[in-house]
Amino acid sequence: MQFLKRHPFPVLARFERVVAVSFAFPESSLSTLVPEGLELDVYEGLGFVTAALVWTRHLRPAGFPEFMGQDFFLAGYRIFTRLRDDSGRRLRGLRILRSETDKHRMVLSGNLVTSYNYRHVKLMIEKSGPETRVLTSLADGSPTLDLTFDADTENVPLPAGSPFPDWRTARRFAGPMPFTFNPEADGSFVVIEGSREEWVPRPIVVKNWHVSLFDELPLCKVKPILANAFIVENVAYRWSSGRIVKPGGIM
Repeated sequence: MQFLKRHPFPVLARFERVVAVSFAFPESSLSTLVPEGLELDVYEGLGFVTAALVWTRHLRPAGFPEFMGQDFFLAGYRIFTRLRDDSGRRLRGLRILRSETDKHRMVLSGNLVTSYNYRHVKLMIEKSGPETRVLTSLADGSPTLDLTFDADTENVPLPAGSPFPDWRTARRFAGPMPFTFNPEADGSFVVIEGSREEWVPRPIVVKNWHVSLFDELPLCKVKPILANAFIVENVAYRWSSGRIVKPGGIM
């Protein structure tokens, strides 16, 4: 079973829409969420957690036809991190904290072949003019995400209080990253490399937000700063098979 959770085969999908919203936290407040062997990817003493909302189409193993793929909504919560490999490169990627989806079958299959911690949520989407509100909740009604954004406004300024001086710098912490890192019991990591086509994110306005993950320890101890928000649409994506990497070397 553990072999299956290491993403043993390449996977294809198309992202109909991705909304990525990043929040800055003091580096010290994120350190306990990053396992030994990984390091936080920081900017001016701050680490970053991203809530990524992904409308996914035709997710399937490579080589399978599109009609056999899964369509679902995903909300993923990730920390920007780095891992040093045996060549001395510091691979830049994401540590997955939690994944939520509106499809029960995706919870089952996702938790079978990854360690992304999928759970099922009820999804509600409300449209009002240029604004979109996305709400997710657990079976007992507990909200997990409430985000309202405007993707139509042009010349969007950086969010008030953002630590970034400009959108070019902010894009470094917008995702997706080339790699995801999932820890193993022996200190190694399952490294999954992703590649995409036509990834051209554009800034959006966040009108309102609440992320329940930030109400939990250790994140509830500090107030997150809305750092950036981007949208990208109609992107083909591929994940490679997972490989096992020891910090400083490949197994």
